[in-house]
Amino acid sequence: MNLFCKRNIAKNRLNQLYAFMKIKFNINLQLKFTMERASERRIMNFLEMMLAEKLKDANPALDITGSDRKVLQVATQDFTNYLKFHWQLIGREANQCELVERLERLFKETPAELEEFLTVWVGMWLKKWKERVKLLIGEQNANRWSQAAKNLAKAEPLWNQIENKQELQEVVAATLIKNGEICGTDILSENLLKMELGEKRVQDLKDSERILIIVNSAIKKARGMAQSKGPLIFVKIDKAYYGATNQ
Repeated sequence: MNLFCKRNIAKNRLNQLYAFMKIKFNINLQLKFTMERASERRIMNFLEMMLAEKLKDANPALDITGSDRKVLQVATQDFTNYLKFHWQLIGREANQCELVERLERLFKETPAELEEFLTVWVGMWLKKWKERVKLLIGEQNANRWSQAAKNLAKAEPLWNQIENKQELQEVVAATLIKNGEICGTDILSENLLKMELGEKRVQDLKDSERILIIVNSAIKKARGMAQSKGPLIFVKIDKAYYGATNQ
């Protein structure tokens, strides 16, 4: 066997080894990512279970696993935003991972303290929920609902194109929390940004200066909203459904 053939064989073996190592690395990386996501889901599911228990204790009439499931979902979003704000994770890259890590430490190291804090927080949140959320039965306030829905619908295509909308939403949500609003922070922050997108009639989402104007305007409105009184979130439900649930 000549030197040229030997070199080719060695080169082929190196290429095979490299390909094998690359596949093995990718498998290990995917496995690690899957395990991390599974751990994250486990922690967040446990948090949701604790919140469900506290909500039920505070208001036994709530059907958390049925018709009032949305109450639990909003409470979980709000508590997550509250922790991100409290732990100064707003706008930081991979803040969800850090949030989960800190929650896991709390579950393991100070479970009684966490449970006590959840009891107090849920009491505050439910008080805000009763103040901020209003049910619209049938065609009640139809004009107001219709106009708001149209404005939000106009902004929806633009909103879906924004790459960093989660970070922008967190900044507005942090403003709400800083000013004492802990209920509906995800819903309110998203809608404030969408309304600004629609009102400012943005055409080019790459115009960073224009996006900054929108965020600053949404932040300003968030401050005023947090300091206002009365309902901020309107939930439209069918009149027939409302009658059936109250028979």
